[in-house]
Amino acid sequence: MAVRGAPAVSARRLTALMRRFAETRLLVVGDVMLDRFVWGEVERISPEAPVPVVRVVSEERRLGGAANVAANLRGLGARVAAAAVVGEDEAGSWITASLGEMGVSTRGVFRDPVARTTEKHRIMGLPRPQQLARLDYEDAAGPSEETLRRLARFTARQASAVDGIVVSDYGKGVVAPALLELAGDLARDKGVLVVVDPKRANYERYRDVALVTPNKGEAAEASGVAVSDRVSLRKAGRRLLEKWRCEAILVTLGEDGMSLFRRDGSVRHFPTTARAVFDVTGAGDTVVAVSALALAAGGSREEAATLANLAAGLVVGGLGTTPVEARQLRAAIREDV
Repeated sequence: MAVRGAPAVSARRLTALMRRFAETRLLVVGDVMLDRFVWGEVERISPEAPVPVVRVVSEERRLGGAANVAANLRGLGARVAAAAVVGEDEAGSWITASLGEMGVSTRGVFRDPVARTTEKHRIMGLPRPQQLARLDYEDAAGPSEETLRRLARFTARQASAVDGIVVSDYGKGVVAPALLELAGDLARDKGVLVVVDPKRANYERYRDVALVTPNKGEAAEASGVAVSDRVSLRKAGRRLLEKWRCEAILVTLGEDGMSLFRRDGSVRHFPTTARAVFDVTGAGDTVVAVSALALAAGGSREEAATLANLAAGLVVGGLGTTPVEARQLRAAIREDV
């Protein structure tokens, strides 16, 4: 896969980089959630209202949000710890148990009696899979201040024991201003690798980290630039580098691939490798996970972006929040690089 204007990224080096993933330790901090999928056949319209009647065939649960980031990292072989908040409810118990079963340390997953674990229920129609509706269950108040302080203390203690920190911000209250201030201090003063997947509520608070991974819409919102072409995209990227004082910005562009903006003024575009875009759910989780892992393992920003682009091309071809696996990514390297 040619990367315009960038140094050559070789399949051999990417494969060697992946071999170091098993030795790499990452802390994922952020908003975990439960994704429920209800699958059913649609055969008629309801006589009560102009809506489809869904005859439920099956249901499944998947890890979402920061939990999906952790699952992606484990799927690639990394050593992972989670720092998050769940409610004292069935969804929180399932998330914690599922992370533990896959080998993610959950010592930093705190149960909060006043918080509710975020759940997203997607109603999926068959025989041709399509999302008919989504029901969101969440707590607008968020975790208690005491729980947030415990989370921040845990993050600070773990910083010296990991090779990098991934902040997965879904705007549900876990990624509080004090936590982002801590992340910026760790990056600036301690040299800790911090990679952030941003959300609107905290656009004014990201500072001094190694990489931020907004999608096109988030980049436009955060920069105040309407992104419609390469010229406006470059303007948005430059403005975000100044605003967030970060080392690099990786903007995901859906079917148009990704663009990497660096502090030295260079811009690299990575065309998509997806054969078909079926569902973008969870693609941002994969991008921030893979790019952070590649950087923590010693890869360059171009190599991290290349691997993240390959991984995103894999997950958007599936349905829902399905983590990418190491064997899939190695095969993509052989085929596309």
